[in-house]
Amino acid sequence: MSELTRDQFDEVMVPNYAPGKIIPVKGEGSRVWDQDGREYIDFAAGIAVTALGHAHPALVGALKEQGEKLWHLSNVMTNEPALALAKKLTEVTFADKVFFCNSGAEANEAALKLARRHAFLKAGEQKHEIISTYGSFHGRTLFTVSAGGQAKYKEGFEPTPGGISHVPYNDLEALKAQISANTAAVIVEPIQGEGGVTPAEKAFLEGARKLCDENDALLIFDEVQTGVGRTGYMYAHEYYGVTPDVLTTAKALGGGFPIGAMLCTDAVAPSLSFGTHGSTYGGNPLACAVGLAVLNEITKPGVLEGARAKGEKFRAGLDAINAKYGIFKEVRGLGLLIGIELVEEWHGRAKDILAAALENGLLTLVAGPNVLRFAPSLIIPDADIDAGLALLDEAIAKVVAG
Repeated sequence: MSELTRDQFDEVMVPNYAPGKIIPVKGEGSRVWDQDGREYIDFAAGIAVTALGHAHPALVGALKEQGEKLWHLSNVMTNEPALALAKKLTEVTFADKVFFCNSGAEANEAALKLARRHAFLKAGEQKHEIISTYGSFHGRTLFTVSAGGQAKYKEGFEPTPGGISHVPYNDLEALKAQISANTAAVIVEPIQGEGGVTPAEKAFLEGARKLCDENDALLIFDEVQTGVGRTGYMYAHEYYGVTPDVLTTAKALGGGFPIGAMLCTDAVAPSLSFGTHGSTYGGNPLACAVGLAVLNEITKPGVLEGARAKGEKFRAGLDAINAKYGIFKEVRGLGLLIGIELVEEWHGRAKDILAAALENGLLTLVAGPNVLRFAPSLIIPDADIDAGLALLDEAIAKVVAG
């Protein structure tokens, strides 16, 4: 039995997290084991991060190989893994240029700074306004919580950066009324993750693209959660057929190793000229070697198509569960980013189902108090999907029975 326990978290860690009562110590594929050796099926994937499951051989191999060569240089020099990963990202996306960092928040920070500076260089200080959407989540830095559309994340940290406004998600008329010649950028999640796994309407994204073009503003897609195959497409905007000027990506890009990136076109990249932005660890050889291994695996034939098929399998299973209990108002999302909104009389009970599922041996997520969220490995075996849904069924039965 380990001397390190969950109770020690409260003794030595800042209380900004409230971790579950188990401590996982090992993972393989879509299964994890806790300190007591109990096995769990993982439908959470570290919040859409371990897109190839735990301890994937290609990722472990890349980390070991690079770890024996070169860990860090800083950005006074480039390195081969960073160049290789940047080249791969530009090959599989719309982008021409890449900036590496360590997280989704940092990627969004870079995107927003790029937008402001790009507008400043073109039109001066007055063209600085950022438009975001209510319900969005873009990170925890002061700039990104200000851009995010959830007031709870700003409480106690004001004054946060200004010049940022919000419109209702999927409300094109509201965006049309808000955007102007002084708008530097519009930032949108193609599917709001923390906001309840709410997909964008195609007309909203198409309209945002048109309005940005008309007002000489940049369109930024935050694909931190929806990117790197999560939706069954390399990036979710491909499903909608709408291309941004700037895209942010992280989470699954490292398969669990910290890395983020901002992707952009040649038209806007020069605005982040020498010395205007940076990251000590961004683009380090370890992270980029693992990131390249992730992309090489996800771009193999059949992986993205498989994620879409597995998403449909999940939906069919969830429909069967709901036929028994009638507590799901809506199952939504795309690919293997799935949100289950509970019916009104069950509002606030998502955490109860999550806790019951954990007791049964299933790791799940929530997206607010009323939405269950699944974001499993993109290559989760069908047998694990069936077994996990059976555990969810049992957990819901317990909660329904009281």
